[in-house]
Amino acid sequence: MILIMDLNQTSLGSCEFCLPLYSIVSEIEECVIQHHTTAQSFSPYSKIILSGTPLMDTEYLDHVDNFHWLETCNIPVLGICAGMQVMGLAFGSDLIPCLEIGMTQITPLKENALVSRSFSAYSLHRYGICPSSDFDVLARSDLCVQAIKHIHLDLYGVLFHPEARNKEVIQTFVREGSTCSR
Repeated sequence: MILIMDLNQTSLGSCEFCLPLYSIVSEIEECVIQHHTTAQSFSPYSKIILSGTPLMDTEYLDHVDNFHWLETCNIPVLGICAGMQVMGLAFGSDLIPCLEIGMTQITPLKENALVSRSFSAYSLHRYGICPSSDFDVLARSDLCVQAIKHIHLDLYGVLFHPEARNKEVIQTFVREGSTCSR
């Protein structure tokens, strides 16, 4: 079973960012959605997806301490937009201003299964990250880092929104998980 962790402050954000994930994931494997402030045990899950949020919903940034479990996580995790940001922050990365709204060209920098070729993706973010040395940069746009992978753990992050376009990124993560970094 896969956990979709909701980082949204409002039900409207949850509908916009978690329900599309649920739709994609549930076609492949059973999944549940839980809010990040109520998720307790991760043992029943084979993978975790951290959702994105609307531009103005940055409440998750007030709860970065709730994500230090990532430091010892032994199951694959995919952070999408806000999810990538909290993943980076949990490991000492810095948030940087990086406004991208709309279609963005993504260019892979390192061989990996999640983003293996250049493509257009839907972006909706105010911040990017300057990854700490704990992460390899897998892809970027002209303005910011777009995909990362932890150097030792099965933690992946994408700044763009594959639930809006590019659902194959989510499908690959769900099906392959720890083999995504090749």
